[in-house]
Amino acid sequence: MKTKKIQQDKVNVITLGCSKNLADSEVLMSQLSANGVDVAHESPEPANIVVINTCGFIDLAKQESIDTILQYADLKSKGEIEKLYVTGCLSQRYKDDLETEIPEVDAYFGTMELPGLLSRLNADYKHDLVGEKLLTTPGHFVYLKISEGCNRTCSFCAIPLMRGKHVSKPIEKLVEQARQMARIGVKELVLIAQELTYYGLDLYKKRMLPELLDALCEIEGIEWIRLHYAYPNKFPMEILHTMAKQPKVCNYLDIPLQHASDTVLDRMKRQTTREEQKKLIQSAREIVPEIRIRTTFLVGFPGETEQEFEELCTFVEEMEFERVGVFQYSHEEDTSAHLLEDNVSQEEKQNRANRIMEIQQDISFKKNQTLVGKTLKVLIDRKEGEYYIGRTEYDSPEVDNEVLIDASANYLRTGEFVTATITNAEDYDLYGKIE
Repeated sequence: MKTKKIQQDKVNVITLGCSKNLADSEVLMSQLSANGVDVAHESPEPANIVVINTCGFIDLAKQESIDTILQYADLKSKGEIEKLYVTGCLSQRYKDDLETEIPEVDAYFGTMELPGLLSRLNADYKHDLVGEKLLTTPGHFVYLKISEGCNRTCSFCAIPLMRGKHVSKPIEKLVEQARQMARIGVKELVLIAQELTYYGLDLYKKRMLPELLDALCEIEGIEWIRLHYAYPNKFPMEILHTMAKQPKVCNYLDIPLQHASDTVLDRMKRQTTREEQKKLIQSAREIVPEIRIRTTFLVGFPGETEQEFEELCTFVEEMEFERVGVFQYSHEEDTSAHLLEDNVSQEEKQNRANRIMEIQQDISFKKNQTLVGKTLKVLIDRKEGEYYIGRTEYDSPEVDNEVLIDASANYLRTGEFVTATITNAEDYDLYGKIE
């Protein structure tokens, strides 16, 4: 007599949103794997259980999350998957509404409810998994989340509602995790947090990012350490001095400024001014002459006049940032800006975003042209068509410039560092040749 084979559960984790969500998905996957659960990240292979890690930052991200939930809810209704769970920021913020509107989902979990999600997946939360991590990124770089939550009160931002107050991870645990990553071949650490410069205040009663950087720089195998999401108000200049003295800390800083009009900055509750931001950028470039600065701006904030927007345009032209991203304002419930009238049309928001990026495109082209003929260290991320695609220390994964190297003339490996001479430069791409 034949017995029916019991199929083992397979979990497919779908991640939406930012790199911080990717880091959370890696923790979830590592916990499941440690419990003997077959788990994959965005795998094309069939899985009977799907977990969607959602984003709830702005309207476009929320809509993408809802569309993805509906897509998999439909698959569940058709019997193509057995169980569907939703976690992350959107679930944290709109759990009650989602349960009513999309009841096909078996359970919704917030950003702090990992043990509950694991329990539903027949897994136990293991506290001793520090440093053991399944990666969603290529094996040579990893996003290392050094803290969770944010204590800032920016009027447009719902992150504190979804992520809670700032909580730093102890230095020793981060170092242990980074050592484990180095042992499996990781060469680049991208440090992320809702507010990087606040690191350590809760645990050590002072800002401790420079000390953390010093400790991470001692790890053999780690060659690049990159800083994302710093806050300009009361920026600890020690970070820049550490960057200047530590070769492993990339000459790169992601510091979202959001705007450059004092009146808009005041309405945004950013606790800084145009002049203070200007002085900070100038100081950064004096302390670290090779620094490349990435920033993001928010256009279409309630009441943003044409004059205020022109102030922003002038600022972008004057400061000549190496990397710029633009978001269009999203009117978020329960934020203090929601009390203001969202009176800039969607069409005008788009026009203003386009205008900023047109300005930045010219700046980026001009700066890239200065690199032609220079020899740079490049980390190879992948092979794509006729080219190997890599990055310099001045570029972060997925959002910044890339270096294209002719694949027909070279044999390179993903995760390998090479030395390339820049032969041509476009707005956002560089072309390199291995000498």
